[in-house]
Order: sequence, then structure tokens, then C-alpha cells
Amino acid sequence: MISHPWDVTPAEAVRVQRELAESVVIGGMPDPVRTVAGIDIALGHADARGYCGIIAFSYPELVIVDRAFAEGAIGFPYVPGLLSFREGPLILAALAQLAIRPDLLVFDGQGIAHPRRLGIAAHLGLVTGIPSIGCAKSRLYGAYTEPPAERGARTYLVDPSGAPIGVTLRTRTGVRPVFVSPGHRIGVDEAADFMMSCVSSYRVPTPTRVAHIEVGAFKARRLLDAERL
Repeated sequence: MISHPWDVTPAEAVRVQRELAESVVIGGMPDPVRTVAGIDIALGHADARGYCGIIAFSYPELVIVDRAFAEGAIGFPYVPGLLSFREGPLILAALAQLAIRPDLLVFDGQGIAHPRRLGIAAHLGLVTGIPSIGCAKSRLYGAYTEPPAERGARTYLVDPSGAPIGVTLRTRTGVRPVFVSPGHRIGVDEAADFMMSCVSSYRVPTPTRVAHIEVGAFKARRLLDAERL
């Protein structure tokens, strides 16, 4: 586990990313994985407030075993590539409320498929010490060729040198792919294999899909409570 200040300027955040990226471990597969947690953030009016949901599942059954939520002010500005500094403190607050410690974290965002190799999944995986994967609905960084149309098809997402930094994964036949990249303590291919094992009948794998639904409901409840005050 690694700690650092979160209340920094964007320039300082870039420096922190470059320093931390050197400590990220890419390769292998955590063993055993008995629980996996999906993480998602919803933003409030003018992005000034955030809501985090973490839903923990048994694996491989993908039955919900725990859930936790947190809300708070968003103090860091929106800067492409610095998402973890906006959302990281909320994620840590919600994670602290889980009754279990998940074996693996899945983020709706990037792992090492990031200009400085430290997307939100890599950053929070390193800070918590928990193996992590980024599974994003869109590409932030890297080049790829479109995978074949059938379910399970994949191509590598590569950096300018041609090194694999993730996988473009077709989770259902004929749907747009998702972009999977390792965060911390897992390999490129292993991250894609694991995400594919979490796919049901939807494009987005179950951990982050359910987290998205539940954090949206949590946000709605909190806003309704605020209106009643």
C-alpha cells in the first residue's frame, strides 16, 4: 500500500503519477480470487459533488455479498488523465466501509492504458495494495485494430512503441468493444480473461454494470433526502 496527498494541483498530480507508475506491478493473476468488487462514481450538479458505489461479489458465482457507498464534495478540477485525483478519496471512503476486503477491484476506467501508465485502476490498486483492472467503455490512450465481431474476440491496445497495454475486448457479438487494461498485480491477458469471465448478457461486465446501477440509485436517494430537508 502507498499513501500520498490528494489535495494537490494538476501539475503536482502529474508528478505524483509519474513517480507512482514506477511501482505498478503488471503480470500474473491473483490467486485465489473469491471476491471481486465493481466500482463506479456518479457526479452531482455541476460535478461539484460525487457519489461512489462499491459492490462486492462472490467469484465465480457473481452473487452480491457486500456493498458500500460514499458521497462528498469533488475538490479536484476535471483534467483529462487525472481522473483518480477527482474520484480517489471517495473510492477510499467507500472501500473503508466494506465488511470484506475484495480480492480484486474492477474500475469503470483505465489501468495502465494511460499516457503516464497510471489510470484510476492502476492508481487505486497501488494505493490499496489490491489487484485491480480497468474496464472502460471508451479508449483514452493507445492504438488498436477493431476485433472481429464475435463474442470474445480481442485485439491488443498498444502504446507508441507497440507494447501491449491492454485489450480491446468484444464482450458480445456485434456490440462495441470495451477496453480492458491491467491496473496493478495482474497481467494484460489475464485481465481480459477475467473480465470475459464476468460477462453475462450485457456489453459491460457484471461488476461495473451493477455498480453503475446501484450508485445511480444511491445518488437519487441522497438527492431526494436533501430535497426533504
